[in-house]
Amino acid sequence: MGNKESLLAGAKRCLYEKGYARTTVRDLASAANVSMAAIGYHFGSREALLNAALIEANEEWGETLAKTLQVETPPGAAPAERFELIWQRVIESFGEHRRMWAVSFEACSQPDLDEHVRAQLANAVEQARHGLAHLLQDLDDGSAEARAAGTVHQALLSGVMLQWLIDPGHAPSGADLVRGLRLVAKDVLP
Repeated sequence: MGNKESLLAGAKRCLYEKGYARTTVRDLASAANVSMAAIGYHFGSREALLNAALIEANEEWGETLAKTLQVETPPGAAPAERFELIWQRVIESFGEHRRMWAVSFEACSQPDLDEHVRAQLANAVEQARHGLAHLLQDLDDGSAEARAAGTVHQALLSGVMLQWLIDPGHAPSGADLVRGLRLVAKDVLP
């Protein structure tokens, strides 16, 4: 592994262990077993390295989520049963990736988040919308319907995950989501 790859791997470890704001240049160099100058040479700044590591970590989690969502549902399962089962698996995966999620929220809340990183994260969210709609409802990736449904799934994902980070013991389950959506739909739909 070269210095650049070592820096990325070390930066991900630092993000998980210390978070975005508390990770120093010294921490990054130490985690990668390289000189502090290597950060500037390969990435230009501490922030650029942390941003690259954050994007890579989010991509890795996206791949893991896609595998998690490949759920075998019982033959003849109703759509609500399938929805509940998939969301329960997603929620269970939060524990394995708690630090990544916490870091993502922390980094995204930085008032001076780099515009390039913001654009990459926005692109990842857009892709996730379509991917979630496809995986959860088998909607065509390029359709307006997929984007609309994916927007709801993405909002659920972010909101449930934030609730889970704050208080895992009281965060909603897959069954809670189905029950809540039925109540909302009853008032919203004719």
